[in-house]
Amino acid sequence: MATPEFIRSLRASAGQQLLWLPGVTAIVFDDAGRVLLGRRSDNGKWSLIGGIPEPGEQPAACAVREVHEETAVHCVAERVVLVQALEPVTYPNGDVCQYMDITFRCRAVGGEARVNDDESLDVGWFEVDALPQLNEFALHRIKQALSDTPTWFDPTTLL
Repeated sequence: MATPEFIRSLRASAGQQLLWLPGVTAIVFDDAGRVLLGRRSDNGKWSLIGGIPEPGEQPAACAVREVHEETAVHCVAERVVLVQALEPVTYPNGDVCQYMDITFRCRAVGGEARVNDDESLDVGWFEVDALPQLNEFALHRIKQALSDTPTWFDPTTLL
């Protein structure tokens, strides 16, 4: 996926060492209760919409921006669903990142879902009981977005 310019600048001095970065994920529902997904151009798999906030950008604003940039759907962030430190990721070029993911439940308010940039091969709305194959990351977040429970965090980290 596209690497933000500020991360390219950091990499120029930090090399490939671990970068601790914020990340956001948007679980977008339409009025019919369907969830918005994109099929990624880098691996061909269906996934949730997300990205990295620019320096100084609020996480909810980033979620709304990423949804529009990738899918042409306008949405509003309704609540924080989950906050979780993810495992480090080593990219094919050797760069290492670890993300603090903040997941938002969002509501679509306009626009027609379509591929809106080069990060997606396809974009679509899916019934929650008829999702394409998704990884556990996405399934857990959708489940939490549908629940009435407060923001989820990993309670085992408090022991």
